[in-house]
Amino acid sequence: MKIQLVATCMFGLERFLGEEIEALGCRRLETIDGRIVFEGELADVARANINLRCAERVLVKIGSFEARTFTELFDGTKALPWEDYIGSEDAFPVKGHSVKSTLFSVSDCQSIVKKAVVDRLSNNYGISWFQESGTVYQIEFFIIKDLVTVMIDTSGMGLHKRGYRPAAGAAPLRETLAAALAYNSRPRDNVLLWDPFCGSGTIPIETAMIMTKRAPGMNRSFAAEAYDFLPHDIWKDAREEARAAIDDSVSFEAWGSDVDREVLGFAEENAKRAGVSDRIRFFHQDARRVQKPEGRRGTIICNPPYGERMMTRQQVEALYKDMGRAFDAMSPWQVYILSSCEGFERLYGRRADKIRKLYNGMIPCNLYQYFKNKK
Repeated sequence: MKIQLVATCMFGLERFLGEEIEALGCRRLETIDGRIVFEGELADVARANINLRCAERVLVKIGSFEARTFTELFDGTKALPWEDYIGSEDAFPVKGHSVKSTLFSVSDCQSIVKKAVVDRLSNNYGISWFQESGTVYQIEFFIIKDLVTVMIDTSGMGLHKRGYRPAAGAAPLRETLAAALAYNSRPRDNVLLWDPFCGSGTIPIETAMIMTKRAPGMNRSFAAEAYDFLPHDIWKDAREEARAAIDDSVSFEAWGSDVDREVLGFAEENAKRAGVSDRIRFFHQDARRVQKPEGRRGTIICNPPYGERMMTRQQVEALYKDMGRAFDAMSPWQVYILSSCEGFERLYGRRADKIRKLYNGMIPCNLYQYFKNKK
């Protein structure tokens, strides 16, 4: 049975997410900012949740329609086959977003969608009151330019919550963004990866998981495991498939260093939980004093302080100047630096070979990429 699914992601990660979806054998149908619509089988609900590294959520698309009035929103929602998904005792809260649309009041839209689903289910089950004491089916709507898409969330907790990082530093990098940074750097065997601002270890851990083909969601649960419209054995099969794909024969190695000794303890524990502690060496060091290990090819990926939650603006600017001098001595290593500082290149002392716009949470950032030998 073919179904349409929607994978959401942070802005800027659409390309990486699309490539992951295609690697699962699913067909991309549409890509817009922060989401990809794709076609798959029922089993792909489990496979997508367990394997996608750059997705925030996976949702089942129930339907789409145009709506410029509350009547059109009600009628379009009511026309969808909600009884195929939601039982008479199940709970079905509603939340959503509206962008560049006539119907801009999200709270009003939530109320209308809820009433429409209740009306549809009431007609099908012959009841007027729903206690909603059973399985929770989170309904989500997204309205952009008056086109409404209505979905059911299958993930529950956001997919960036892999389960290996219960503790983190003061400004942790989201796991999904760390995975995208790793993809962007094209990690390889026999090329050392070093994060000199490793914090709780997210970048080295995500890269090591990619290189050993460890699925990010293999050891966590998902909301849709309780959904009756999905075969329950798809989750067992997807986890067995994921475990069989692990490849510990690779020679990949990563380093993570930081000036905060306490956070390095978190990083070591996180790597153990992720199953990649044998791939990563964590140690105490100031990033301004990095030295290239003799005879090693390598890549630096880092997310230094922006002056948002850690350090003052003046301290950050001084840090970037020192980084430029220290990292220049690492040539011909490749360097990838995520920062929200508009004057980063001037402070760093070198124009980037390429810049990619990304978001770290709600903070707009640039990924400054240095991969050409300095002339």
